[in-house]
Amino acid sequence: MRQILLLFFAIFIYSNNAYSQQSILNLKSHAVVIFDPLEERIIYDKNSENIMPIASITKLMTAMVILEAQLPLSEEIRIDSADIDTLKNTRSRLKVGDRFSRRDLLRLALMSSENRAAAALGRTYPGGMTAFVKAMNIKALLLGMEHTHFVEPTGLSSSNVSTALDLARMVEAAYRYDIIREYSTTEKHTVTAINRKNNLQYINTNGLVRGGNWKIDVSKTGFINEAGRCLVMQAKIKNKSVVIVLLNSWGKNTRIGDANRVRKWMEANS
Repeated sequence: MRQILLLFFAIFIYSNNAYSQQSILNLKSHAVVIFDPLEERIIYDKNSENIMPIASITKLMTAMVILEAQLPLSEEIRIDSADIDTLKNTRSRLKVGDRFSRRDLLRLALMSSENRAAAALGRTYPGGMTAFVKAMNIKALLLGMEHTHFVEPTGLSSSNVSTALDLARMVEAAYRYDIIREYSTTEKHTVTAINRKNNLQYINTNGLVRGGNWKIDVSKTGFINEAGRCLVMQAKIKNKSVVIVLLNSWGKNTRIGDANRVRKWMEANS
């Protein structure tokens, strides 16, 4: 009889532990922050203070610095050989000599993570690239991003580093810019080189923006080998704003899977 009772008790404990494990948020990304911007509180974090390369998440800061400089968005910018990526040798459909409006380059940098567009934005900043990078780091400090450092505007350098917690602050700040909200969540867009009249079609790098099942207000993806696949968003889940930061997701679909796991977890626990 005693053995039967012990067996029953063991099964009971195992069942309850299994149930508890199912309710735990199990994310594959190396560093995570889920942040409530209205109540200014962290809902969930994992390795949130680890300093890591952030790849093209950088471009949110690039956009904020450009917009704060109040440079004319209609101004024509010529793509220069200096904008070519010599770090990772990534390709671009923006050809040297082509001219685009600053508005188009900003949209492409945010929605499609166009590296040559981001480089051109930084290069044509008053004072050039040195002044631009300095402005990026000053803005980071003003936002309280104490563990963040930028060396260029694209995110191709692994020396652009931050923490998940710092990036949550950056996403919250980016949400305050109407243009960043609009451009980072544009599903697709066609641009035309002013001097060649050739149409270039681009899509958003975040499949969740294109999928239509999410209510996303700010979005940015990123990837270099050193950073893994990254995703930051400010979105509405059950009509509540939430900032999601997912860094170093190794695997093509892991960051998307993690984002969906976050949404299901929040829906189940709200």
